[in-house]
Amino acid sequence: MNGDNVIAVSGLTKAYGGRKVVDDVTMSVKRGEIVGFLGPNGSGKTTTIRMMCGLLHPDSGGGNVLGFDLATEGLKIKRQVGYMTQRFSLYSDLTIEENLYLVARLYDMRPTREHVDKTLEDLGLTSRKGQLAGTLSGGWKQRLALAAAIMHKPQLLLLDEPTAGVDPKARREFWDEIHLLAEGGLTVLVSTHYMDEAERCHTIRYISYGKLLAAGTVDEVVAQAGLTTFVIEGPDLTRIAIELRGLPGVEQVAPFGNSLHVVGSDAIMLNETLRPYDDRPGLSVRRGETSLEDVFIRFMSASTDNMS
Repeated sequence: MNGDNVIAVSGLTKAYGGRKVVDDVTMSVKRGEIVGFLGPNGSGKTTTIRMMCGLLHPDSGGGNVLGFDLATEGLKIKRQVGYMTQRFSLYSDLTIEENLYLVARLYDMRPTREHVDKTLEDLGLTSRKGQLAGTLSGGWKQRLALAAAIMHKPQLLLLDEPTAGVDPKARREFWDEIHLLAEGGLTVLVSTHYMDEAERCHTIRYISYGKLLAAGTVDEVVAQAGLTTFVIEGPDLTRIAIELRGLPGVEQVAPFGNSLHVVGSDAIMLNETLRPYDDRPGLSVRRGETSLEDVFIRFMSASTDNMS
């Protein structure tokens, strides 16, 4: 990735009905960076991304995106944006090729056939170009939606929950394609709830009820959270999980297969609470690695819903 920032915004704020959906968000994004936006439903993720892409006008704050002023040149920014929604939004009763022809004409791309043929080839859609979009599987619909979003060669790509309902193989192929696009200089903003998708991003931003709470690589965000995780293995884990909830230092208890993950922010207190369990016959207690999901749950538990 190049070192230049293509997004540099500060103080972005957006309110609906007197409630701040996005509250004083400041961030920068480098060219070719894949940025994952995480947070609860209604936390302001998509609103933040849409403001940075010129699709929504902020109530206050501003900055530069792709060299354009966010306040006065939103239309120029929008022309450089590709947007892939969570729900398939192309025409089910048109073929793959017909859908792409429609998109090419909307962007006045000429020669139209050349652009469509190139997009079909690049996204591996040529052999299916005559198939009706409505008959495609989830993975192929996703591939078509991505093709439609990038065929006008945008510099910014907005993905809103892009792989909901897609099988693991199609998901992996989709992310391989996204990384190839980023290597070519495309900047990608992804709104997601999936931890494995967040881990495929170069950096992540955690937004909760309008506030930006964390930013950095996955490892940096996990480290900044300051959580300690222990793993308990042995018999009768369901009963032990019930025992542990509410004990000093225990903030999360979650079963993972044949083990329990116990998480807390006070390592000393948590260690003292778990020490007696390590002495029980058949049980073992060891330090584990804190996951991004652990951090996600911690943020959600600590945040206050600004819509209530």
